[in-house]
Amino acid sequence: MHIIPSIFITAWLLLLPGLVFSASTEESQTPVTGILTGTPAPLRYFVEGSKIIDTAHRKQLFFKGIGYSPYLVNETPMQGAPPGNDGRYEEHLRLLKEMNVNYLHVFPMQMPPKFFEALDKTEILYGQDIWVCPYEDDFLAEPFLLKTMEAIKTAIDHVYRVGRPDRLVLFSIGDELQPAAVIRTDSRHPEVRSYQGKHLSVSSRTPSEIAIARLIDMAMDYELTRYGQRHLYCHTSFTHIGPLADRSDIEVPKENVITPDLGDLICLNVYTYARGVRTSPPGSVTNTSYQGYLEELSAKSIKPIFITQVGLSTSPFEPKSWVPGFGGHKVEDVPVAFAAIWKDIKTAKGSEKICGVSFFELNDEWWKSGEDSADSSRHDLEDPEEWFGIYEIGKGDQLIPKGKIPETIKKLYQSH
Repeated sequence: MHIIPSIFITAWLLLLPGLVFSASTEESQTPVTGILTGTPAPLRYFVEGSKIIDTAHRKQLFFKGIGYSPYLVNETPMQGAPPGNDGRYEEHLRLLKEMNVNYLHVFPMQMPPKFFEALDKTEILYGQDIWVCPYEDDFLAEPFLLKTMEAIKTAIDHVYRVGRPDRLVLFSIGDELQPAAVIRTDSRHPEVRSYQGKHLSVSSRTPSEIAIARLIDMAMDYELTRYGQRHLYCHTSFTHIGPLADRSDIEVPKENVITPDLGDLICLNVYTYARGVRTSPPGSVTNTSYQGYLEELSAKSIKPIFITQVGLSTSPFEPKSWVPGFGGHKVEDVPVAFAAIWKDIKTAKGSEKICGVSFFELNDEWWKSGEDSADSSRHDLEDPEEWFGIYEIGKGDQLIPKGKIPETIKKLYQSH
């Protein structure tokens, strides 16, 4: 074991701006991810320490977000179709402005022109989620990587051809890789532990993490090569597979844990009832396991942390007793829960590292979980995934507020 003077550790950290968890003194055990120093920073929204800065106004950003997937009745993305190109976006953006939202986490990969026309009338920023099949047999299989990269290129091209690159904050490459797929990939490629790309250098990582790093590196290179600039990049994960490994209920062994630091910032879906969260120790102020999880995450992190999803399903009942909290929440109870989540975040030790939160989601999504071709025509009572909206879909596809949930978010976001 080599004892490294603190001055050299500091210099090393500066040379590796992507390092996220505190380093071990044994180099072989130190998980490292770094964006190479020769890679250009984003032009407008960039990371400075644990903060995200808007260079146009030279101010630190805190994202007061909402997840946005505006598929309405009889619409589904299951075959790759975008949501309709119509007047819904004027209404939706009006509701979002009323809630003091300043960021949309957008899930459809090819939003139509009328969405961006409506966005132009606001000051709301957005981030683009890019779907990567989370159930794949092998994330490191070359055909999978090549096919996925073509979809990523299409999403990036859409931003520049139809979207608003000046309003885009980040690209998220993949969302919630499934535990079985992670374990399967890692078992097939035990020797793959590092990757040296054009813009990312990673070592002492799992094979699944290397697959993510490769996709981010290729995406970043494609944007820089084709468009001469880049945005922030991340991978969005969830607490069921890490990054905090010392939890009895997470769904992967410790050696398969995913740490979503393979880019500019950490993007993590953190639900109050989720695995890894509900078994966390109490927080220092509110005594909740939610705050306890955030405090431990912040203590181990250097990069900005974006809570990319948190929410509650108001399905009429909880269909899976073995997944407590997944569905069955009363509309009248959600505002109290959201206010508690906000307090957990804002009073947590290390909260200065949390750069935003995005409540999931604006409206219920009837098309989930795509059980059959007619799924998008009905609101299934037994599917909690269809009931996470802050608004329900009423007659004529009008959005109807669920009790005081929108009003509560408005007050919370106004307080920051």
